[in-house]
Amino acid sequence: MTRRVVQLIVGLAMYGVGDGLMIRADFGVDPWTVFAQGLSVHTGIGVGWITNIVGLLVLLAWIPLRQKPGIGTVANILLVGTAIQATVTLVPPTTFLPARIALLVFGILLVAVASGLYIGAHFGPGPRDGLMTGLHGRLGWPIWLCRALVEITVLVIGWLLGGDVGIGTLIFAFGIGPLVGITLPLLDTRRTASSSQRRSGPVGSAPLGSPTGDGDR
Repeated sequence: MTRRVVQLIVGLAMYGVGDGLMIRADFGVDPWTVFAQGLSVHTGIGVGWITNIVGLLVLLAWIPLRQKPGIGTVANILLVGTAIQATVTLVPPTTFLPARIALLVFGILLVAVASGLYIGAHFGPGPRDGLMTGLHGRLGWPIWLCRALVEITVLVIGWLLGGDVGIGTLIFAFGIGPLVGITLPLLDTRRTASSSQRRSGPVGSAPLGSPTGDGDR
């Protein structure tokens, strides 16, 4: 449990830092951050704080979708935007191209590792992921279609409001899935716990494949 809690907190904070670095790279950001940037332009509220507010509003949309938040859902709302705001406050903008490229690459890699950490902690989905799975459950549409519709919608709205869309947005869109596919198996607490159990073979432990009472499986 201690490892899972640490993974959750560190992962969500790292995710926000990665997002903040992508913002400072100024090559374009992921769809939800584009949306937050667009709202920030028109409200004058920092993009990180807007991210937290949007997360809370998205969580309210879970109610008609009959989704149940977990500890990770609430922590996501509190930590990711706060880390974004801290990062864009502490890291100054730059026009030096090699530095911008480095910020973009490091930001995306950081988000990939962070995703493996917080998803692998198994404390519930973030508000945006829960919105997509909720739509899937209520409408019966494929999860990829729900995700595409939601992210394209917020991307277009954010862009129209003045959010930053560019090559970084495309690199993130096509690169983050394969990268998380690498980091998640390495950082999944259930996978490592199962591997440890198989190696140690404790007396009285449940046989592989038997029910363990873990309702999230």
